[in-house]
Amino acid sequence: MQERFVGRSGLSVSRVGLGTASWGRDTDEHEAADILRTYLDAGGTLIDTAASYGAGASEAVVGQLLAEHRRDDVVVVSKAGSGVPHGRPGTSRGAMLASLDQSLARLGTDHLDLWLVQGWDPRVPVDESLGALEHAVSTGRTRYVGVSNYTGWQTAYAHTRQALRDSGAPIVATEVEYSLLARQPEREVMPAAEALGFGVLAWSALGRGVLTGKYRYGIPADSRAASDHLSGFVDPYLDPDARLVVEAVCRAAEGLQLSPVEVALAWARDRPGVASALIGPRTAAQLKAALSVEEVTLPAEIAEALDDVSAEAM
Repeated sequence: MQERFVGRSGLSVSRVGLGTASWGRDTDEHEAADILRTYLDAGGTLIDTAASYGAGASEAVVGQLLAEHRRDDVVVVSKAGSGVPHGRPGTSRGAMLASLDQSLARLGTDHLDLWLVQGWDPRVPVDESLGALEHAVSTGRTRYVGVSNYTGWQTAYAHTRQALRDSGAPIVATEVEYSLLARQPEREVMPAAEALGFGVLAWSALGRGVLTGKYRYGIPADSRAASDHLSGFVDPYLDPDARLVVEAVCRAAEGLQLSPVEVALAWARDRPGVASALIGPRTAAQLKAALSVEEVTLPAEIAEALDDVSAEAM
């Protein structure tokens, strides 16, 4: 699998990343082991998790499975700052650093490759959160740092404050939801990332699974949309506007003799500024189908047509 640098940093990642939000809950350790083995065998390197995923369950499964592999072969990304642990704002210095230590213990490693603030908290001065990132780098607990789910102005403000601190721990990445069904980052986040030299990690590059086409004729019983605790995650992309985009993806796939997964993932992966497109397969079979995208490059006219359809729908 080809790799790309994350923004203007020296951090290199595979251009399709493995999301693990469902591990330890909807994906058990045995299925997760098959998924990870398939991903690494294909040359994938980026494993994305967070302290908030399953209240640490995802990190625990990732750590258990990574013990069987060379640590230097993978790029481990995790996040902190979601929720309010023990009544403290999640992005406070104390909460962030405590969360980091717990993440490292669950992951069975002494360092992360990339650590992200998972969300903006207006109650906490951004300099305090940035200070936690700096401390993590200076103590060797992470190699690089970044932000996640920040708006454009929040991204730019965090960069400005970090630059003024001249700490030696610059922000190198921003992780945001980005797909043919979630193009809002193009308005501010993507331009900010390009101007500031951040790499973009695009989470849910398959539109929360909707761009696979699985919901064209109903809701499969084994799908996320049929799950009591995940249906609310998928429902926003089951509206008429989203269906227009899905149909366009499926028509393009038919014409190119590809799968909808390959078309939608190739589109997100190859957008300007995207360092890695993240997917969260629930089975190894789903992952294998998605990884065939490595050999796919969309014709320019198809990519432009999808641009037009999805821009109109959004």
